[in-house]
Amino acid sequence: MYKVFVNDKPIILTTKVKKESEFENYLLKSVNLKKVIKELNTTNRKKVHIIHHNEKKLLKKFLKKLPNVIAGGGKVLNKKGEVLFIFRNGKWDLPKGKTEKKEPIEASAIREVEEETGVTGLRITKPLETTYHIFKRNGRYRIKITYWFEMYTEFDGDFTPEEKEGITKVAWLNKKEIKKAMKNSYANIKTLVP
Repeated sequence: MYKVFVNDKPIILTTKVKKESEFENYLLKSVNLKKVIKELNTTNRKKVHIIHHNEKKLLKKFLKKLPNVIAGGGKVLNKKGEVLFIFRNGKWDLPKGKTEKKEPIEASAIREVEEETGVTGLRITKPLETTYHIFKRNGRYRIKITYWFEMYTEFDGDFTPEEKEGITKVAWLNKKEIKKAMKNSYANIKTLVP
């Protein structure tokens, strides 16, 4: 099973047909994805299920439905166990961004964290789950595939929020602050920061 978010509502990719109540089932082979996205954006429907019989091909076939944008991002920890957050476009988020041509995903993730926050001395400690969300740019829907990494740094300097990317604040948040920030964040970020 995979979740692809449209804003904060999931499209659940699955091989199992469940009885519809608060969601609708669609077959991957015949789904009109633009219609599904519109339905999630304009109705009170909380989620939809898209079904395909082959678990191994499910995600691959779904990702062919729209152009893909590959991104890398980081859940950065400091020596106090705090997590690095950015405040972008009115919501708390983790730093991430698009890969450049032929750039390894790990290098993209580190570069994007540095560019968006000014934090340096980053070291990847482990990969985290990959997230998927659909967004619209220049009138076309795309699927952003973000490869996340847990990182560590002993950085203790000043932050430099990348304002041209809509980032107005960068902060280390402790567990209590994270809990509060998650009330104003994105569903896919909530899966990375329990």
